Amino acid sequence: MKGIVFTEFLEMVEEKFSPDMADKIIDASKNLSTGGAYTAVSTYHHSELIELVSHLSEETDIDLELLVQTFGIYLFGRFVALYPSFFDENNTTFGFLQLIENHVHIEVKKLYPEAELPTFETNLLDDKHLEMIYQSKRPFAPLAEGLMNGCMEHYGEKIEIQKEQLSDDTNKHVKFTLIKQ
Repeated sequence: MKGIVFTEFLEMVEEKFSPDMADKIIDASKNLSTGGAYTAVSTYHHSELIELVSHLSEETDIDLELLVQTFGIYLFGRFVALYPSFFDENNTTFGFLQLIENHVHIEVKKLYPEAELPTFETNLLDDKHLEMIYQSKRPFAPLAEGLMNGCMEHYGEKIEIQKEQLSDDTNKHVKFTLIKQ
């Protein structure tokens, strides 16, 4: 998993909770390859992010999945700030989400050739319904859902998300159905 995810997660923890909370969850995490010192361009095992989020959940009594979704919303905002050209071509959530696999991920691979990205198969059913199939080796469908929510906030649209697990590997293969309100 790219280091930018880790650096942005720790920035979110500092911003939404405190720098002390970031230090506390790093100190509580015993399996961090770098001791919690991440760089945006390096690659780290996804289990380290899971460990950090788990400790944040324990410290705050906030549901782990909700924390990951909240991070997704935050991360989308950071992507808009860091990579504005990705968002210039669209003015709708559905329009942007349909570009992730064949446009955004191609550009990400140019920046980070070794990145292991999830796949998103999209199917626009009609002007009010979009299906997205998330598939990954990592259990981060809640992060994808948070990114979708961040996208909706960015474009100012009200959209309901329904989700269905498509395999026994929880949060690795999920169908999201987005319904415009």
